[in-house]
Amino acid sequence: MPSGLEPLLLEYLPIILFLGIAIVLGGVLMVLPLILAPSNPDPEKLSAYECGFNAFEDARMKFDVRFYLVGILFIIFDLEVALLIPWAITLFPNGWFGFGSAMLFLGILTVGFIYEWKKGALEWE
Repeated sequence: MPSGLEPLLLEYLPIILFLGIAIVLGGVLMVLPLILAPSNPDPEKLSAYECGFNAFEDARMKFDVRFYLVGILFIIFDLEVALLIPWAITLFPNGWFGFGSAMLFLGILTVGFIYEWKKGALEWE
């Protein structure tokens, strides 16, 4: 191996070790429940369960839209937290363009939040 290539490969060693440990740990965590966990299926566990209630009648029947609204609400707040932290860290280097784009993003999220509020998704009965 050429001597100039060795330092470059040593820089990638932590990444390769991290990937190796992640693959091994992921495999162990997938196989371990198959070995250790008890398997006691009963009819209640094996029954179909979707959207907050048991499946019955026709699959095309109408059901409460609040389940969708709660999902949208989760996405709104999840995206907000996931994207505002990096934005806050890089606020000063991005200048007014970064500030304006973040305010546009927050405005769109606010419209979604107001829609949820008006539809009554925050008032669960």
